[in-house]
Amino acid sequence: MTDGLIEGEDGKIRCWWHGNKPDYMAYHDEEWGYPVSSDRTLFEKICLEGFQSGLSWYTILSKRENFRAAFANFEIDKVAAFNEDDVERLVQDAGIVRHRKKIESTINNARRAQEMVREEGSLAAYFWRHEPKPEDRPKVLDHAAAKTLSKTEISTKISKDLKKRGWSFVGPTTVYAFMQAMGLVNDHLEGCCCREKVEQARANFVRPV
Repeated sequence: MTDGLIEGEDGKIRCWWHGNKPDYMAYHDEEWGYPVSSDRTLFEKICLEGFQSGLSWYTILSKRENFRAAFANFEIDKVAAFNEDDVERLVQDAGIVRHRKKIESTINNARRAQEMVREEGSLAAYFWRHEPKPEDRPKVLDHAAAKTLSKTEISTKISKDLKKRGWSFVGPTTVYAFMQAMGLVNDHLEGCCCREKVEQARANFVRPV
């Protein structure tokens, strides 16, 4: 590995963090950083980032299909209707992370998401309203710069606002990881084979309003 970049067996240079694990590499290449406007996907991701707290994202990614089955594919209205019986069912589900407070948080956040849709029009409109301006981003995103980006002023601002709205497990670091994954920022390193593809996708993306 050199400066946060790693070469795959296909000869392509990528960010280091997937460790050349095939499923993790696919996530890096095909999902991470590409802009998202689907409320369902945004809701899923912010919930899964909450489950990741204290764990690795790879642990959550490897269980993602189990999470989707357990949480009604993260359809906001369906999850918002979950009750105490559902909580008990989920606590017994060995296919997910059986953390009662995180399970309860996901149901709570679905209800808060319903409120946000009523107030803001969509989750997408709300989150994309907080997209950082170019001047708020590092001029060159190398490994040294990336290591300083576990949270930012903007992710802290979003975190505070979400908590004020009643969301939980949405700390500044969790929110920034969500921003990275959902394309609100492009944190593929300079030299990564995906950086320009993501940049082009962001350039072509129609921001929700």
